[in-house]
Formats: sequence, C-alpha cells, structure tokens
Amino acid sequence: MPASPTSPAGHTERRLLVFAGAFLWIYCLALTLANAARLRSWQVEYRWVHWLGLAVWVALVWLAHQQLERHLPERDPYLLPVTALLTGWGLLTIWRLSTSLGLRQAVWLVLIGAVFTIVTQKYAGHTGDKLLGYLRRFKYVWLISGLLLTAATLVLGTNPLGLGPRLWLGCCGVYFQPSEPLKLLLVVYLAAYLADRLASASPPRHLLALLTPTLILTGLALLLLVFQRDLGTAAIFLALYAVIVFAGTGDYRVLIFSFLVLIAAGIVGYAFFDVVSQRIDAWINPWLDPSGRSYQIVQSLLAIANGGLLGRGPGMGSPGLVPIAQSDFIFSSISEESGLLGALAIFGLLAVLVNRGARLALQSKDNFLRLLATGLIAHLVSQSILIIGGNLRLLPLTGVTLPFVSYGGSSLLVSCFELLCLLLISAHQEEASVLQFEKQKSHSRINLLLSGGLLSGLVAAALVAGWWGLVRGPDLLTRTDNPRRAIDDRYVRRGSILDHHDQALAESSGQPGYIVRRYPHPALGPLIGYTDPIYGQAGLEAALDPYLRGLQGYPPLPSWWEHLLYGTPPPGLDVRLSLDLGIQALADKLLAGIPGAIVLVNAQTGEILVMASSPAFDANELETTWQSLINDPQAPLYNRATMGLYPTGTLLGAFLLPGSQQSANRDFSLSDTRDCAITPAGPSLGASVSAGCAQPVIQLAQSTDAVALLDLIDRLGLYTAPVFPVETLSASRPAGISDPVSYLTGYIDPASETVLKISPLQMALAAAALSNGGLRPTPRLTISVNSPLSGSVMLPALSEPQQVFTHQVADPISLALSDTEQSVWQVIATASENGTEPVQTDRSYTWYMGGTLPGWPGVPLTVVVIVEEDNPPLALDMGRDLLQLAMHP
Repeated sequence: MPASPTSPAGHTERRLLVFAGAFLWIYCLALTLANAARLRSWQVEYRWVHWLGLAVWVALVWLAHQQLERHLPERDPYLLPVTALLTGWGLLTIWRLSTSLGLRQAVWLVLIGAVFTIVTQKYAGHTGDKLLGYLRRFKYVWLISGLLLTAATLVLGTNPLGLGPRLWLGCCGVYFQPSEPLKLLLVVYLAAYLADRLASASPPRHLLALLTPTLILTGLALLLLVFQRDLGTAAIFLALYAVIVFAGTGDYRVLIFSFLVLIAAGIVGYAFFDVVSQRIDAWINPWLDPSGRSYQIVQSLLAIANGGLLGRGPGMGSPGLVPIAQSDFIFSSISEESGLLGALAIFGLLAVLVNRGARLALQSKDNFLRLLATGLIAHLVSQSILIIGGNLRLLPLTGVTLPFVSYGGSSLLVSCFELLCLLLISAHQEEASVLQFEKQKSHSRINLLLSGGLLSGLVAAALVAGWWGLVRGPDLLTRTDNPRRAIDDRYVRRGSILDHHDQALAESSGQPGYIVRRYPHPALGPLIGYTDPIYGQAGLEAALDPYLRGLQGYPPLPSWWEHLLYGTPPPGLDVRLSLDLGIQALADKLLAGIPGAIVLVNAQTGEILVMASSPAFDANELETTWQSLINDPQAPLYNRATMGLYPTGTLLGAFLLPGSQQSANRDFSLSDTRDCAITPAGPSLGASVSAGCAQPVIQLAQSTDAVALLDLIDRLGLYTAPVFPVETLSASRPAGISDPVSYLTGYIDPASETVLKISPLQMALAAAALSNGGLRPTPRLTISVNSPLSGSVMLPALSEPQQVFTHQVADPISLALSDTEQSVWQVIATASENGTEPVQTDRSYTWYMGGTLPGWPGVPLTVVVIVEEDNPPLALDMGRDLLQLAMHP
C-alpha cells in the first residue's frame, strides 16, 4: 500500500533535498556567470551545458524520493539527502572540469537511477529482507565472483588513460573497475560469515579458528590487489577487515595486529614497489621535487591554499592544474573554488553519515545487519578520509576515489548500492528500549569506538585543511611553482612599475583573459626582473608583488568585495620608483657590451636615480632565451649592482685621508706613478689618492690601527647588506685582520681570502657621506604607491641614515679629492682578483667613485661605476658623463 506523502521521514527528507537542490542551483548559476566574472564583462560566452547535469540530478533524486516514500516509509530521512548532495556536488564539479566527463558521469547516474528504481520496487518494504538475505546466503558466491573479475584484469585489464596500472575491464569507451565492488563484497562476506558463526550453536572458541576462512579469502584478495599494484584498495581492504572483525568479536588485538600489518606492508612496499616509495617520499617531503614526483600533491596543496576561507568561487579557480582533478583530487578542486567552508561542508556531510550509520548499527535487529551497516559506513567514510588525507598531505596518496563525488561509474554504482543497503537496513530497525540497550551494551561501546575513530579522522582532516588553507596558504601562494598567480595576471591587470617621471618600466596591457606583461626598457632586466608563468618571479616584480597584484594597499572592504565577486584580488597598484629614466638610459648605453655596474644616488635622500647592470637580459624574450641566459658564463640574470662583490683596490683610501684641509692637501712625493690608475692632477696627497695611486693608500692603511679600520668600514656600511627591495649581498666583518694593507687593497697578497669585497650599491651609499656632510643615507628605490582612495602614498624608508663623519671631516676630504675642471670630487681605482687551484684566473676591475662638492647649490649626488676590466679612462668617462648629466639635466 502506498505510503503517505506526509510521513515524518518523507517530510524531513523532502526539506533536506530542497535545501540540497537550492545549493546546487546556486552553484550552477555561479558556474554560468563565471566567465562574466573572470572577464569582468557581460559580453561573454556563457556556460549552460552543466544545467543538464542539474536536471538529471533533480529528476533522479525526485524519483528516488518518490520510490522510497512509497516502499520504505520508515527509512532514515538523512541518508538520501546527504549522499544526493555529495553526488550532485561531485557531478557539477566534474562537469566544470570537463564537459565530456560530466556528460559520462550523468549517463552513469541515469543508469544507476534506473537500477535503483527497479531494485527499490522489487525488494523494498518487507521484501527488503529478501535482497539482504540473498547477500547473506550467497556470500561465498559474491566474493569469489568478485575475485574472479578482479583476477581477470591481470590478463584482460586496461586503463582508460592508456598508461598506468590496468585495473579496468571493458572497451569501446565503457569501463568497469572490479576492485570497486570487491570492497562491497568483502564487507558483505565478513558481515555474513561472522553473523552466522557467532550465532551457531557451537561457535569457535579461539579467534584464529574463527577467522581462518576469512583470512584465506581476504589474503587472496589482497594478493590480487598487490599484483595489480592497486595498493590504495589493498589498504582499504585491510582496514575494513579489521573494523568488521572487531565489530563482530570486540577483540582489540585485531585492531592492533591489523595496524602492525599495515605498517609492515608500508615498509615492504617502500622497499620493493616504486609506486609506494614515490608516494611515501612525496608525502614526507613534497618540496624536494615539486615539479616531478611530488607535482600532484604540491599542486593540490596550492589549490587548497588558493581557496582560502571562502574559495575562489565556482568556475573561478584553476583546479584543472592538478592532474586527475576529477577523480583522485576532486577534494582539492572543491576546496579551491569553495574554500575551507566548502571543505568543512564535505566533512560535515561525512560526519552525518557516521552518525546515521552508528544509529543503524545500534538499532539493527540482528548481527548481520549491524555488521553490514558498520562495514558500509566504515568503507564510505574511511575511503573518503584516505583520499582526502592524501590531497591534504595528512596521509600518503593512495589513488582511490572519493565516494559519491569522484568521477567513475564503478565507484558511483557501488556507492549507490551501499546507500540502498543502508536504506533497507534503516527500514528494518527495532525501537531502542532500555532493556535492549543494556543487552547490547558491548555493541554500543564498539560502535562508539569505531564511530569516534572515523570522526577523529574527519576532525584531523579539517584541521589540516585549515592549516594549508589559512595558516600556510599565504606563503604557499607566493611559490614560484604556483601557476595560479600567472593565470590571475591574465585576467586582472597587474600594477605598473614607473620611474620618477611616471614613465613605465613594466606594464600590463590587453583585455581580461589576454593581459600580457611588457618591459619597455629591456636593459633594466636585472633590476626590474620578471613575472612569468614558467620561470616565476625575480627582481622588483617579486619584491613589489603584493602591491602590483593588489594584495596590499587596498582597504579591507574593497579587497573582500573583489574576492567575493571575482575570486581574485582587485587590480594591482602602480608603484613609482626613484629612477630617472633619462639618466638611466645614458648609463645603460655607456655599459652596453661591458660587464659592470653603475649606481647613481641622491646623496641627501638616498634615492637611487640610476642602477645599471651589464650584461642585462630582455624579460620580454624569456621563453626563447632562458636556456642561453642560465648557461651564459657572464650571468646576465645577476644584478651586479646589488649582488656583485668586488675587491676595492685603492678605492677606500679616500676614507683614510686626514679630516683637515691642510693635511689632505699636503704635498706627497710619489716614487713611481706607474702604480696609479691615472696621472695625478697634482702633487698633493688627495690628488694621489684620487688618481688611484697605490703608494699613498698603502701608507695610509699602514698608519691606521686594525681595529679602527674595521670600525670605519663598519660605519661605512660595507659589512651590512643594504635593506633594499631586491636581494643584496655583503661581506662579513672578520674577528680581526693581521695585515690591513692586504685586507684593504689586496696589493700585498691579492690571493688572500681575507681581501675586502663590496657591492657597488654599498660603495655608492658610503661615498654619499662625502657629498652629504658625513651622513650615509638609507637607500630608497620605491617612492610611492598609487592608492585608489588616497592617490599617491609615500612609502617609508626601510632603514635609518648613519653618521659616518662630521661635516668638518667629510668636507675637507671631498675637497681634497676634487677635480677643479669638473667641479666634482672623484676617485679612480683598479683592483684584481687572482683565482686559486683548481681554477687559475686573473680578473681586473676598475672603479670610479665621484660626487658633488660641498656648497653645490643643486641636489647632492654620488655615482659609483665598476667595469670588469682594467680600463680607467673608460670608467672615468662613464662616471663624469653621468655626473654632468645629473648635475645639469
């Protein structure tokens, strides 16, 4: 007789199904509008085909609800809504990843719906006992049939992907994986066997005698799976065996022994199976080989991190970057687009299954139904934890499917049949009385332990999902092997990098979806760097990425609103540098074809007006030039201005000059001018030091206390890597020096490992003290950010200036080094670097250091030039030309 449509179970079930349908309807709508959101335009091609999947889902769920209302009015009202929502969510996610796979999954769902309807009509109600009785009575037939089908894959097996383990039977585009129903058949067999033996008049007294037949058949199944290399399914088999036997016997030794066997199997598998060793290595430390063996798990973690709390939105993420996203990694796909909230929803649905399964087991009328319910829930939830744990790096990756959610007809068919069995069991429950509870108190403890274990696994997975999505997420997303950043750059305009006069040094152009990054001045490559989907980021592009990507500089509300609507940060902010492109162009021209570096600095403010490094690279041509760039012995990717450490030769002699006009300008008798870089302009000590003569610098170094010399070098900032937007290097301060001359100039022992080496940027800041009254400025390159609300916002300095000399000391030194013709002070110096075994090299360098004199009415300036050859006239011309252009623009 048909059940009333207003039955309590039906009413509750209907309301939950309406809620699930509303959620999936919103999800479908979001998928349809995803292109408009990503391209930020209504003039786009909308996706509609996935609505067919929703229509199939609605029709089949409505039909299933009607059939259950008619034939199983006393069923559990939560089982169908929970599994239906998981199935629909998975179907739409698969359709979002691949229309063809979504269509195939929908076809499978239609076939499963037809089977579900037929079986429900024939075996529901009181005849449900008949179906469950068939399962119990023919347990050996079912299990052996499953084993034979699984064994057939050893000979006839195939793989739909064309590679990997051959775990499927089929052809012509239709495939079936026998190991999926084999898990169900194992549960049925164990539940039926234990229920029969424990209910017999003379059950075996010893556990081994009781379990011997099960050990033989289960061992045979495990052996087949090992031959197939389906080790994930083998692990589930072992877990299911332990759970069902423990539920039937209450013997804790089964759990302990099974756990030890699983550990031992892992050790043996690691030693003898490459697939096991690779997965365990990727689990222990995926960062060692993120683009090789660990690629899947690393990309899965990046997808989860990309989802954050709220997710990127349906259709707005890039879940397809994870291989096999529709199957093994569908959880990471959902997490990327639905965020941690979506992941918690999955865990919540699985927790409801655990709760309902525990209730079914407690209220079942016999041991078979109790063990069957326990085994089915254990299978569905433990397999879910296993694959989700693999996605989260909580557990090694196993390659099994996520029940009801993952793509695959075999998995979906088995999961739906297990759902039908649970519904049939729920329709034959006994009322839970106090007497019955006391009678089955041991069963209650067992169920509490098993359900507690499953819930603990879900809680652990939720905590780990929060760790990767919220705590580690921001750091993970900055990894250079995260291609999602480059994909976002194609849809959201990245901020420009501008010079002091708002001329673009790096800019993005094009329409959303086709935005490209261009670098109008390729010679600035070592400083500006690049942002590339293949080669990552470098230089200022990496250092300023939070501003350029719109992650920093916006108020919280607009950022949140952009993320909610579009799943991306707002458009990037433009950053203005202190560089003067007009002077920079001259520096790049002067250095063209000559290895070296130039730094021109505003000596008062520390603003970097020029920073050139040669050879450079063209960031617009990375795809075609990358291999030659990384193999080039001249290292064009290397920013010599900030990271090149060079010996100083006689350059630092300028800072050893006496701090009085009379002493610095006193006559100095040179015994030989051949050790000078250029001919001195006069007979004074200052002129000799300015010309790079070794003799006066050696005498000055010999007359300086070693400790005082180290303190001076420290005050000049030559032992400190400048705090700067791009990477800088610095030598370390030694505990002491035995030979100040060798340490400072390298002239006595140029091969000494204790020769001082400095970078051009360090030298420019130190030299600025001579043009700035003895005050060494803090370097400034990034000046301001164009805020959407406040306009140009000045960025703070990254460090504090340092007083090196008083102006009473600094001014006489700069005047002693002055070139009256050019109205500047200057020092020219040569240095050499001798290699030792096994590489013998003799490299020469030429320094130029100069700046404006005290009393200069304009901006105080300092320039440092280094060329990697012995060519003082060249360095001298470069430095003078740049100073004159900067002084007289």
